[in-house]
Amino acid sequence: MRVLVIGSGAREHALLLALKADPSVDTLFVAPGNAGTAKLAEQHAVDVASGEAVTALAKKLEADLVVIGPEVPLVLGVADALREAGIATFGPSADAARIEGSKAFAKDVMAAAGVRTAHSEIVDSPALLDAALDRFGPHWVVKDDGLAAGKGVVVTTDRLVARDHAAELLENGHPVLLESFLDGPEVSLFCLVDGETVVPLLPAQDHKRVGDGDTGPNTGGMGAYTPLPWLPADAVDEIVRDVVKPVAAELVERGSGFSGLLYAGLAMGADGPAVVEFNCRFGDPETQAVLALLKTPIGTLLNATATGTLASLPALEWADGAAVTVVIAAENYPGRPRTGDEILGSDGAGVLHAGTAVEDGVVVSAGGRVLSVVGTGFDLTAARDDAYSRIAGIRLPGSHFRTDIGLAAVEGRISLDVR
Repeated sequence: MRVLVIGSGAREHALLLALKADPSVDTLFVAPGNAGTAKLAEQHAVDVASGEAVTALAKKLEADLVVIGPEVPLVLGVADALREAGIATFGPSADAARIEGSKAFAKDVMAAAGVRTAHSEIVDSPALLDAALDRFGPHWVVKDDGLAAGKGVVVTTDRLVARDHAAELLENGHPVLLESFLDGPEVSLFCLVDGETVVPLLPAQDHKRVGDGDTGPNTGGMGAYTPLPWLPADAVDEIVRDVVKPVAAELVERGSGFSGLLYAGLAMGADGPAVVEFNCRFGDPETQAVLALLKTPIGTLLNATATGTLASLPALEWADGAAVTVVIAAENYPGRPRTGDEILGSDGAGVLHAGTAVEDGVVVSAGGRVLSVVGTGFDLTAARDDAYSRIAGIRLPGSHFRTDIGLAAVEGRISLDVR
């Protein structure tokens, strides 16, 4: 297969690494890519939000399969344009991608499918905000109803902080979603979905807050680990049965059948899993850890999903042990990041590029989340040690990273209430 990957982050770098190892894949392209992906695939400039531009590129390259990484092109219908041109595409239609693009749509689907999630209200006018806030608390969860790259969410016990965030969203013309707070540790479960066929990958846990101990503002994700030693062995089956399959069936019922990667973000509370959010694509940084343990050739999996033959494949195979991803972020991230600094040590094993570029032959920072460093080992402690030892060889002025990715699980500080 000739495979074109759309995107420029560490998620796409991880996908390209996995595709490179698949014997069924002989040629790789990436658009637009970054300084790291340039070593794995032929790079091309493209407007990822334009279905016309992406389709023209895929035709020019004679791609057999296009894999769309980010959410924006999916929500804008790039996968539809590719399919209309007869090109096999991994990624849902614009209709199905509304499961991420509109939280109100996702809530409606979950209600119809009987899936547990937080109580919520949409607020679209500043005049209605205070009364709506009064119906929530003592924890307030305030979300941008549209796409926000993981950074449009505020979870707080301070009503004023919640109000300020909601007011800012409304001032910018974004409807606000208020939600009740869900208890329990969070789980990210990626599932390959082909209509009503659902194949789960390994469960992972993301670390959204910028600082150690889950402090500071939300980010696009500062690190992740897999598998989850505290998660019961039957939990994935329960999530697939009670959450993912009902939602996939409901989307089919609505004529918006999902084809691609459906990401369920869940809170594992005393009453079982409840959905925090759905995403319509591989999540970052969990992908980097999950794919590090996948033994089944990924090109075969993505192509089967794209061509409607996922149900015919054998069970997935996984390497033993654990994997940890630690994100190295630029100075001031998740605010306006400092860019243009030279990065030393970015070509080491396990180092995946995200916000990087090449200027005058030198690799420099070009975004907020600059690198993802992946470590593996026979258990979570060993995987953490491996990841942080790799970070020791990297230099980026002003950069920061969390030192506690996966640590709470190693120390046995995460548990589920008996139910």
